[in-house]
Amino acid sequence: MTFKLDHIVIAVADLDQAVADYRRLGFTVYPGGVHHGGVSHNALVIFDDGCYFELIAWLKPAPDNRWHEVLKKAGEGFVDYALLPQDTERDAAAARSRGLSIEGPIPGGRLRLDGKRLDWQIVRPHTTDLPFWCGDVTPRVLRVPDGDIRTHPNGARGVERLRIVVKDVAVSATRYIALLGPHSVSAGGAVATMQIGPSIVEVAEPWDALSLHLLETRGEGVASLALAGDDVKTLDPALTHGAALSMTL
Repeated sequence: MTFKLDHIVIAVADLDQAVADYRRLGFTVYPGGVHHGGVSHNALVIFDDGCYFELIAWLKPAPDNRWHEVLKKAGEGFVDYALLPQDTERDAAAARSRGLSIEGPIPGGRLRLDGKRLDWQIVRPHTTDLPFWCGDVTPRVLRVPDGDIRTHPNGARGVERLRIVVKDVAVSATRYIALLGPHSVSAGGAVATMQIGPSIVEVAEPWDALSLHLLETRGEGVASLALAGDDVKTLDPALTHGAALSMTL
């Protein structure tokens, strides 16, 4: 099966403030809408490679939502990332046949600000070192539009590298192989690496003080992200709302 990197989720306390700050950093921010059930809302930073950041905030308490609880206990920042499956039902069956423990497909969606309803199917693993899947029911272009919104004044073009911090890289590598299929993961030593579309995903045990802190406070998951762009710099974490973002040539 062939997955693509779909989006990276950044939980924020105040969506309007996060939108303003990401615009200050030179990103074009597209208004998303309210998720089904009215509990959360979002805005998107969409890149030329089709991947995007989801800035998500909550309109009411959601104690059963892991992202909300991470935000509440550990503060703003990365809470998850998503892959785009080719065929949600088929790919879920294939992953299960390789021994992966997953939940779904589960219906999800949101209402855009222009009133258009978006629907998708979610598949969730039972461990947070792995991504969830977001498979569109309505056309993906309605969820992730094309055009000028994919062009950013700061020169960002797409996700170059995503690094995931885990407790045990050998255990996580086995799970990624079950997810992506044999020969999809290069595992050896302290890092497991995979190519997902144009992006590289690295899975590693804590490599510095920050990654150790993230593992201890937020659990396994996204620790840092490098964007392909026109400059080399680390973006101000106060403006990225806790997300460790950098841009490289």
